Amino acid sequence: MGRTPAAPAAITQSSPQEYVLSGAWTAQGIGAVTPQLDALTTPAGQELVVDGARIEALDTAGAWVLQKFLHRLEDDAKGVRLRALRPEFGRLLEAIRQQMADQGRTLAVPAIASTTPLERLGRHFEAPLQQGFALLSFVGECALALGGCIAQPTRLRWRPILYNIRSAGFDALPIVGMLSFLLGVVVAYQGAGQLRQYGANIFVADLVGLSILREFAPLITAIIVAGRSGSAYAAQIGTMSVTEEIDAMRTLGIAPLDLLVLPKLLALLIALPLLTVFADALGVFGGMIMARAQLGVGFGDFLDRFVKAISVTAYLLGVGKAPVFAAIIAVVGCFQGFRTRGGADSVGRQTTRAVVQSIFLVIVADALFSVAFSALDL
Repeated sequence: MGRTPAAPAAITQSSPQEYVLSGAWTAQGIGAVTPQLDALTTPAGQELVVDGARIEALDTAGAWVLQKFLHRLEDDAKGVRLRALRPEFGRLLEAIRQQMADQGRTLAVPAIASTTPLERLGRHFEAPLQQGFALLSFVGECALALGGCIAQPTRLRWRPILYNIRSAGFDALPIVGMLSFLLGVVVAYQGAGQLRQYGANIFVADLVGLSILREFAPLITAIIVAGRSGSAYAAQIGTMSVTEEIDAMRTLGIAPLDLLVLPKLLALLIALPLLTVFADALGVFGGMIMARAQLGVGFGDFLDRFVKAISVTAYLLGVGKAPVFAAIIAVVGCFQGFRTRGGADSVGRQTTRAVVQSIFLVIVADALFSVAFSALDL
């Protein structure tokens, strides 16, 4: 014969100080007991007894309702004693009570007394430090992953690398070329007035060559790539983090760094120096056109002076900055993408942080290069 189903949960008040619980206090059986709990009267200032001997079944839903009822009695009465409850039910009720207490403490933390201005100042400094340490840790993980790929070249994924070279390098040629050309025009135009006063028109080649090759071309290229590709890296990885695709990759045994970070890093290490060379050529060409228009310096004279004034060292110093800038942009963009939590608003916030931080670090690195080159007399 089939087992008789348990009766729904019920509660009766046998006396003003005693409550009797019965039936199945489960998710299916507690539907009718909620109105009964609301209708009960609780005598204030007296010791109450709750009899649980007739409870036939208890699950987490029922234990949650029962614990809330006991908590309500404890607030109004002098004391509450739970009697004759099965040991297994008692253990479940104790676990629910502990969980409710932990949640109460967690929710109460933000409501604690207001902080002092000094404490708020310390917290403002603490957050960037924590993010800096996290970034250093991410750099170390990337270095270990890159070392593993160098030791085992078969781990490299060439298809994503080639795709990122095209998207971050080849597709960026128009915007990099146009801005570099205009920058060369601006530099020559700004210097033309001063050079004309001293009859030193030919020295526009020195001005344009040194400023474009050593500073402006690598810097403007890195800033363009940071805004264009660094933001794309953060948004892509951030979206994958929000949709739990990265967790799925880890479950399948695929290292996210090998698939998502290293191809982007290696692609930028290849593409950014080439973009810098392209920017050098377009920037100098823009300076040549403006030198001829404003100072009457022909293309032949300009190139003749340019070759004499600009050494190979100056050219290589500018191109040598590009791999460092590429590493900064790729690492910061991917790092902020992995830190995305929540929803679409977090993706936008981390993308903005990736662009701002990468541009800031690129400019800081460029300033450090200038100090080091000056100290080394380069």
